[in-house]
Amino acid sequence: MKFRTLAAALLLAPATVTAQTPAAPIEAATRLADWQVKRIADFDHLPKATGETRNPRAWEQAVFWVGMTALADAGAPPRIGEAIRAMGRANQWRPGDKTYFADDLAITQSYLWAAQHGAGAAARAPTKARFDAILAKPAVTTLAFAVPPEGYGATECLTRWCWCDALFMAPPAFVELSRQTGDPRYRDFAMREFWATTDFLFDPVEHLYYRDSRFFERRDAKGRKQFWSRGNGWVFAGMARIIPYLPKGSADRRRMEALFVEMAAKLKTLQKPDGYWAPSLLAPEDSPPESSGTGFFTYGMAWGIRAGLLPRARYEDNARRGWAALQRAIQPDGRLGWVQQVSDRPEKVEAQDTQFYGVGAFLLAATAIADLDRGR
Repeated sequence: MKFRTLAAALLLAPATVTAQTPAAPIEAATRLADWQVKRIADFDHLPKATGETRNPRAWEQAVFWVGMTALADAGAPPRIGEAIRAMGRANQWRPGDKTYFADDLAITQSYLWAAQHGAGAAARAPTKARFDAILAKPAVTTLAFAVPPEGYGATECLTRWCWCDALFMAPPAFVELSRQTGDPRYRDFAMREFWATTDFLFDPVEHLYYRDSRFFERRDAKGRKQFWSRGNGWVFAGMARIIPYLPKGSADRRRMEALFVEMAAKLKTLQKPDGYWAPSLLAPEDSPPESSGTGFFTYGMAWGIRAGLLPRARYEDNARRGWAALQRAIQPDGRLGWVQQVSDRPEKVEAQDTQFYGVGAFLLAATAIADLDRGR
């Protein structure tokens, strides 16, 4: 059965929420997930659909499926997990085509989830083969982001994690593969590369990440540094997905927990009164709502409270206001609106703008808020 047909069939199943699951966030997330699964192969609802958008193994759809794995784990109806497995089978469990490109590895996070939830070792095998090839011959290049005349895709450093988004796309999968196989080499590689990227792109003055090295000297009209909301959201959410699977007490875990807390303290000060974070984090004035960065920050803060890294008394209000803002972003037709389109910097956003990855961020946030409710 083709995925689209199977997904449509799954949507006919009645919605149920387990007794242990707080109804509001999980029901809201399930409604949005159903809306998006129904349109997973229909791109007319998207303001812009590139070849990557249409590619079921590329990062844009992959981030939606990452959110779906969190939703499945949070007690959503069984059809959510079955949709993930159906997608993986349709993709033959293959990563994207580019061996080293982090964006082409994001989809493996959902395959690894499926391997542990009914799909078995076959769901893991292509990911393991790809990661083994990377470990056998790691990319050797600078982290400086220099776009050649051939275009963005030919940028040499893309074979490593030279843009901050990559820290969400690839490291969680490497760490999870170590957990599933018991082989620490995948985790060790991911941590070496994560810290190399952090040492290069993290601004210790502002406690935020530059998107890539092209932005080191860039300033806005008021002379402020440009820190992209979703770019920092990728990192913040990525750490929430990595930290639980690092050995307790290890140097990597202690350092990442400290970095997470440092970023959270800065992000707390940057949330706008309406609950959103601005597309350009240091330029909140006259900025539109933006739901993808807000989704990742809300997820990270709610997760951090439950993980014991962030004091509930100081951060719960930020998480709750972020969640309220995300709920307001749902449009009358059921879509998640106010999602900045594919980019590498802050840009304009409209109410009807949506994308798969924005929905993924919403699902992650919903599951973390539900967990926060559970821990009251």
